[in-house]
Amino acid sequence: MTREVLFASCRRLPEGDGDERAVLPALADLGVRARWAVWDDPDVDFAAADLVLPRATWDYSTRHAEFLDWCGSVPGLRNTADVVRWNTDKRYLLDLAAAGVPVVPTVLAEPGRIPDWPDSAEFVVKPAVGAGAVGAGRFPADAAGRERAAAHLTALHDTGRAALVQPYQARVDAEGETALVYFGGVYSHAFGKGALLTGPDAADPGPRPSGKVGVAHPPPGCAALAEQTLDAAVAGLGLRRSDLLYARVDVVPTDDGTPALLELELTEPSLGLAHADPAAPTRFASALRTHLT
Repeated sequence: MTREVLFASCRRLPEGDGDERAVLPALADLGVRARWAVWDDPDVDFAAADLVLPRATWDYSTRHAEFLDWCGSVPGLRNTADVVRWNTDKRYLLDLAAAGVPVVPTVLAEPGRIPDWPDSAEFVVKPAVGAGAVGAGRFPADAAGRERAAAHLTALHDTGRAALVQPYQARVDAEGETALVYFGGVYSHAFGKGALLTGPDAADPGPRPSGKVGVAHPPPGCAALAEQTLDAAVAGLGLRRSDLLYARVDVVPTDDGTPALLELELTEPSLGLAHADPAAPTRFASALRTHLT
């Protein structure tokens, strides 16, 4: 019997950004039928699908409560609704830091609160619920920069959103981020991402590109940090690593060169398959198949 998998997307990109192009034929080779469907399309019966993967639901941040309700209505969602609920609010970084994971220093600014700004040359203000770098701003730590940062933070608060404040890791401009990708809790490949906030005061409310720049070999310490991050995440969620169909761990170099966690993406991350070895789509398809049994 052919099993059906739905790749959930958004209306702006109903078939994603092309990164999964090789996954659908890889799944077909394993006897699994997959197709794309817009997550809020009322004519699609997501509950009837064997599995539903949020692969390009990139409008969720502006409809967070509605999206979480939808996730809860889909029995076959992977990663599960509980994972999505935790991971789509960047407060999870505070949980991981409390578990001992080296996270880029993060301060939560709830609506109405202006925090102490980081003691760094530049810092970032970004919404706690947000996709990519949408709504994020990079500011110099001088008086004028802090005034603009406060105005940006107030604008986020005025929409009811909490925000995170982090010191900007300046080495990212030259070295970029390293994204390590896991399928079923097992390492698959890595790719490099360029800086998304490319200058001071780089606040922009519009969509941003993914910043993928190609195949990467994780620098020293990155792999160990990614493994530690996944272990801490599943321990906090009461899961096994194999329960996570996919995961992307974004690591950045700090000022002294040691790696730190920037993001753990468990909901709808681009997986960099176009920048991986040719067997990566089959690894993804095989991991997906295990969730059908």
